[in-house]
Amino acid sequence: MNADAGTEADADAVTGPPDGMVDARDDLTPMLSQYFDRCAEYEDALLLFQNGDFYQTYCDAAEEVARVCELTLTQREDSTGTYPMAGIPVDNAATYVERLLEAGYRIAVAEQVERPEAASGLVDRAVTQVITPGTVIDDELLGAGTKNYVAAVTREGRTRAVGAVDAATGECLVTSVDDEAGLYAELDRLAPAELLVGPDASVDTETLAVAPMMTDHEAADLDVEAAAETLSAYVSRPDAVVEGDAERRACGAALAYAEWTQGDDGPLDYVTRIRRYDPRAALGLDATAVRSLELFENRGAGASETLFDVLDDTACALGRRKLDGWLRRPLVDRERIEARLDAVDALADAVLARETIRDALHAVYDLERLSGRISRGRADARDLRSLKATLDAVPDVLAGVDGVDGDAARLDELRERIDPVDDVRDLIGRAIQPDPPVELTEGGVIREGFDDELDRLRETEREGRAWVADLEARERERTGIDSLSVGHNQVHGYYIEVTDPNLDRVPDDYTRRQTLKNAERFYTPALKRREDEILGAAERADTLEYERFCEVRESVAAETDRLQAVADALAQLDALATLAGVAVDRNYARPTFHDGGIDIEAGRHPVVEATQDRFVPNDAALPPGSVSLVTGPNMSGKSTYMRQVALIVVLAQMGSFVPADAARLPVVDRVFTRVGASDDIAGGQSTFMREMAELTAILHEATPDSLVLLDEVGRGTSTADGRAIARATAEFLHDEVGATTLFATHYHDLTGLAEAYEGVRNLHFAAEREDGDVTFLHRVADGPASSSYGVEVARMAGVPDPVVERSRALVEDADRGTNGHDDGIQVTLDGVDRDGVEVGATGGGAEADDGVAATLRETDLARTTPIEALNLLAALKDRVEES
Repeated sequence: MNADAGTEADADAVTGPPDGMVDARDDLTPMLSQYFDRCAEYEDALLLFQNGDFYQTYCDAAEEVARVCELTLTQREDSTGTYPMAGIPVDNAATYVERLLEAGYRIAVAEQVERPEAASGLVDRAVTQVITPGTVIDDELLGAGTKNYVAAVTREGRTRAVGAVDAATGECLVTSVDDEAGLYAELDRLAPAELLVGPDASVDTETLAVAPMMTDHEAADLDVEAAAETLSAYVSRPDAVVEGDAERRACGAALAYAEWTQGDDGPLDYVTRIRRYDPRAALGLDATAVRSLELFENRGAGASETLFDVLDDTACALGRRKLDGWLRRPLVDRERIEARLDAVDALADAVLARETIRDALHAVYDLERLSGRISRGRADARDLRSLKATLDAVPDVLAGVDGVDGDAARLDELRERIDPVDDVRDLIGRAIQPDPPVELTEGGVIREGFDDELDRLRETEREGRAWVADLEARERERTGIDSLSVGHNQVHGYYIEVTDPNLDRVPDDYTRRQTLKNAERFYTPALKRREDEILGAAERADTLEYERFCEVRESVAAETDRLQAVADALAQLDALATLAGVAVDRNYARPTFHDGGIDIEAGRHPVVEATQDRFVPNDAALPPGSVSLVTGPNMSGKSTYMRQVALIVVLAQMGSFVPADAARLPVVDRVFTRVGASDDIAGGQSTFMREMAELTAILHEATPDSLVLLDEVGRGTSTADGRAIARATAEFLHDEVGATTLFATHYHDLTGLAEAYEGVRNLHFAAEREDGDVTFLHRVADGPASSSYGVEVARMAGVPDPVVERSRALVEDADRGTNGHDDGIQVTLDGVDRDGVEVGATGGGAEADDGVAATLRETDLARTTPIEALNLLAALKDRVEES
């Protein structure tokens, strides 16, 4: 694997031995030689080399680890020289690994694969795991209830394919799209932490909402035949799961990379199914829409609430991950939407049953990640007990579901899918201690009564320890030495200790074991026999106990498919119960679907409502294909209104009730937003350029089934250009696209379009002005606004009084047709007067026609962009109308 972390970190520069050492490898100590051998095997990863209780690094790697992890750089000295050294504790490795991942490193973990006391010489070490941002599996490095994908991108002709694997849960997805825009939309939905890009594909990570680590993948794994071989280990008929070579290569490469990082020579047993999905089966939400609607990230200063925050009252990590996925991919299949709504409706009405379900789900651990660790053979005894606690909760969950009345086929289906897995629960209950230790090799893991041979060994050990415990009293009585004591240490084993003044009373059967400053330690033949019995029984018992634990873990791992099916059913039930609870607590209404337009009664913005004491509801009656021009002052609620319409649509199509008294909605295919913008200086785009790029995507991709939100299109350029672009855009959406559109604007002359176009209508946000003060009513009403109240808003914001008064005077002058100096000159901007007429334009119809013809003849249409064409069309249209 070749690494390009996208940071200053350079893995190739820190893993190998210093310059000049390669030729002298034979002179290194065996341990350092082993260290650099493992480094060479994983040359583009930083190697953590276990040495007892620490993961050590040496030479250049040590200097990097010390710098990134803020550790003290030490030295290792031996017969061959002095080497920089830095180590991190095994028991607290996650903290430092997280820092190294954030710095852009891949990490290879070389663990001791044999016990030091059992090694004949140098302890053997092998790389058991490669940790990368996209293949992290440890809970300490992952957020609860989150997804973490490594994705692969390939291309065959026009088709771009994406394969993604969550190495922690075993989820595997694959899809394909026909264009670059679709590819970026899917990558933004998946938000992979790591991306593998095939040699025939390309991805500009700067266009993604979150830039992943880029990995140059082995070309061999991207080969069609290699990918087919990888896939055949997971599904008997790959062609029944994936479509085409691009999907086969992408999915196979992602799985092969995940296998490599987990140190597995074969398939990942916990990847029990590969799911292919069609992006068109979900409501289209590109990164701009997700960001503008603040579904997962709030861009407001000091604000933290998002739509997901409002919805997320899930009881367990499984449900949180499922709810996140539903919000990222709302449905477009009306039947599936209604099935979810039926389930939410039934759970909303069944208060006691819903609380029973939620109480039980609070005891559920992250079953998907648990089953993954168990399948990989990396689960400890506490993981198995966590699995049992989860399965213990299943009967209560089922009892809650049985208590739900009403017709909800989805709940009935989930009820059938929730397998109690009683055999696994019983096995863990019989085999594993209720509160087992973390270490698996030191005993105390397997319950008494599970294995007869283990019980016999433990009894031998207990009897021996009891005999030793009584030895002190017996020997004091036999020897008459009251200060005699019996003890044990790891070096010398069991001993009888006698102080120097009493040595003359030591029996003949005592054999000296150790001399201390003021005492001697002895053993007897009987004590030595008991010691051998105790130690022998303890060692054999520890070994046997570990073997029995591994057998139990393997038996549980064999049921991974069943466990993951239960996990998915519990996740869906948690998400549905959460949506029902939110609907009840926040007074949401069930939406209904029809073939008409958007009709919302007393709609509310779910996030603003949740964070403010008072919210003014508003209706929304948007006929299909209509363009609604929304005018009114800043701060009056235009943007909030538009967003709340879109959020109600998103909530409804994810299967949630909505914040409204009632909502009759069509099924929308995509939601587009052009709401606010910012500079992309690094990408060479100004605010206006970004606005135009987003507008271009909307005008090209929107359909009659789309919902489009536009806010202040054309504000980033001159008044004349901005007005022209805004008008041409509104006309194009009405005439050519036919999408239902909400278009907020301060260009009040656009409101005249409602008279010229049947499908264009005016809405405004009402305000009251009294004695120079403006009160925003936050209510939407039909018709255009009478004023933008810009000067009043400036005064409210604290602009100095002289500026406010001068501004008010200039507005009044402009309304009278002067430029503020009473010289009779009409105010013009960029050659266009206040009424939009080009200064100096001819008034004769024939001359205007000649001018239009001349302009068209001089225009190179092959080199004209869509936006330039819209501007030109608007200018020509205005010229003809004026003539």
